[in-house]
Amino acid sequence: MFKLHQRRGRARPAENELSGRFDAIVLGAGVVGVTTAYALARRGLKVAIVDRAEGPARGTSYSNGAQLSYAYTDALGSPAMLKKLPMLVLGGDPSFRIQATIDPAFFQWGLRFLRNCTGERFSRNTRAGLALALESRLAMHALTERHPFDFGHAAPGKMHLFYDHSAFRAAGEVMELKRRHGAVQAALTAEEAIAIEPALATATGIAGVIYSPQDEVGDPFRFASGLLDILIRDYGVEARFGCHVDRLEIDRGTARISDATGATIIGKKLAVCLGIAAPRWLRKAGVRVPVWPMKGYSFTARCGDAAPRVSITDTARKVVFCPLAGRMRVAGLAELGVWDPSLHHQPLRALVRMARTSLPQAAAYDALESEWAGLRPMSPSSLPIISRPRPELLLNIGHGMLGWTFAMGAAERAASLIHHQD
Repeated sequence: MFKLHQRRGRARPAENELSGRFDAIVLGAGVVGVTTAYALARRGLKVAIVDRAEGPARGTSYSNGAQLSYAYTDALGSPAMLKKLPMLVLGGDPSFRIQATIDPAFFQWGLRFLRNCTGERFSRNTRAGLALALESRLAMHALTERHPFDFGHAAPGKMHLFYDHSAFRAAGEVMELKRRHGAVQAALTAEEAIAIEPALATATGIAGVIYSPQDEVGDPFRFASGLLDILIRDYGVEARFGCHVDRLEIDRGTARISDATGATIIGKKLAVCLGIAAPRWLRKAGVRVPVWPMKGYSFTARCGDAAPRVSITDTARKVVFCPLAGRMRVAGLAELGVWDPSLHHQPLRALVRMARTSLPQAAAYDALESEWAGLRPMSPSSLPIISRPRPELLLNIGHGMLGWTFAMGAAERAASLIHHQD
C-alpha cells in the first residue's frame, strides 16, 4: 500500500485516503528525483514524491562514486571507444565489458550509440554535458547557500591519471576544448601532480595528469536524505515510500498512479525520475526511451596511510578514489547491458585488487566498511533525456555515470519545461 513517509510527527493517512491532489508527482527518490522535487516545489508547485523503496536514494544513488565532476563530462561515445568495441565485446578489458543480447532494444540502443561515436558528436555531446554540469555547480551552490546542511560536501579538486602518453595527449586536446567552454583544468606532469597531491608518490608509471581544481565531492545518500527533510519541512512536499505502483493512467490534464489495493495519487503532472526503471514504466504511457544499464561497484573503507586528499580517477583501470567525510569511497567497473543490480563478490574483489594496485595505501583494503552495486542509466549520447513527450508527462532520466554531477542542473531544466511552457 502507499505509505506516507513519516517526518516531523505527521500522521499516516488511512488506506486509500488521499492527502489531496498535487500539481506534480515525482516518481523516484534518488538524487535526480529529490532535486526535481526541489526545483518544482521552489517554483510554488504542490509536490508529492513517490518511491517503492523504504526511503530516499536506496538504489543507484545510495553509494556511487560521490564525485561531483563538473569539469569532466567527456561523452562515452567517441572514435577511441569505437576502436575498442570489439575487444570490449570479447571481454578483453577487465574493467569494462559489454554483455550483448538478442533483445531488439539493445540493438536499437547500440545503433544510436554508434552514431554518437564520431568526432563531431563526441565534441558536441561533451560540450553539452559540460554546460549542464556547470549549471549544476551553480545550482548546488545556490541550494547550499539557501539551505545549509551536511552531506560531506567539499571541493578538494580532482585528478585524472594517465599511464599512456598517447592517451594523455588525447585527453589534453579534449581539455582544451572544454577550457574554451568554461572548464577550469590544467595538464600536469607527474612531478607537478605529486607536489599538489603527495599520495600520488605511491603510484608508478604516470605519464601525465589532468587536474580539475574546482571539482567537488559529496555523499549522494546523505544529500538526498537531507534535502528530503528540507522539502517536507519548508516546502510542504509529501513523500510516500514503499509504494509499489502497478498502474499508470494519463489523461488530459491529469496523471494518476495506483497500487494493487486501489490506493491512488493524482497530479496535474507526473515527473518520471526512475533511472534504469524508466523504460518499463514509460511503456505504460506509450513512450519509449533509449536507456540501457551500466552496472558499477563501489566500496567504502577507512583511509589508508597515504590516502589522497584530492579526488583521483585512474583512467587506465577506471577506478575512482573519493575522500568522503573521513572515509575513502572507491568505485569502478563498467558492465554495459547487465540488468542484475545484485552485489557479486568476484567483481568487487577485482575492484579491490585494481584499487590496491593503483594506490596501494589509499584505503584499508582488508577492512571494507560497506559494499555496493548499482545500475547507471545510460543514454546513447551520454546526456540525460529531459523532455515532455506529453503535456502531463515530464522526463528526467538517462543521466548515466554522471547522475550525481548532473542532478541539480537537470532538475532546473526539467522544472523550467513546466514553468515556461504552461
